[in-house]
Amino acid sequence: MGEIVLARVDDRLIHGQVMTKWSKGLNCNAIFVIDNSISKDPLMKSVYEMSAGAYGLTIKVMSVDEAIKSWEENKFWRYKVILLFKNISTVKETVNKGLPIQRLNIGGIAKKADSTFIIPSVALTKLDADILRELNQNYGIEVTFQTLPDTKKVSLKDALDNSGL
Repeated sequence: MGEIVLARVDDRLIHGQVMTKWSKGLNCNAIFVIDNSISKDPLMKSVYEMSAGAYGLTIKVMSVDEAIKSWEENKFWRYKVILLFKNISTVKETVNKGLPIQRLNIGGIAKKADSTFIIPSVALTKLDADILRELNQNYGIEVTFQTLPDTKKVSLKDALDNSGL
C-alpha cells in the first residue's frame, strides 16, 4: 500500500525546490501531478514524466479521475508520493471524489489581478480562500502555507486573518 507524504499546490508544479528539498526531505519515491489539462497534453505530460530520471523518482501525470481510480484500486501501489496540484480548485475536486488528503501545503501561486499575497510566493483569490476554508472545516484537512521545508509554516487561520481574506 502506498502513502501520501505530501499534497502540495504549486502552480509551477515540478521544479528544483520540489525535486530537491521536498522530495528528499520527505523520502518519497514518486511525484504524481494531478491536473486534468496536463494529463490530456501528450507533450507536456512527457516533459514532466521525463524530469524524474536524474532524481530517481517515478513521476506520473494523471487526471483527477485517474488519480481516484488508482487510489481506489491499489492505494498508489508501493509509492511514497507527493501529490502536486496546479491550483486549489483541483484539490477540491479530488477530495470531493474521495482522495483522503489529510494535510495540504500551499507553496506557490502566482499573483493575479484579483488575488492577495498570503506569503511572498502565494497569492490567493477570495474563491481560493473560501475553498481552503471548506477543505479545512468540512474535510478536516490541515492547510498550511510554506515555500520550502526549512521556511516558517503558516497556518490557514493566521494566513487568512493577516490577509483580510
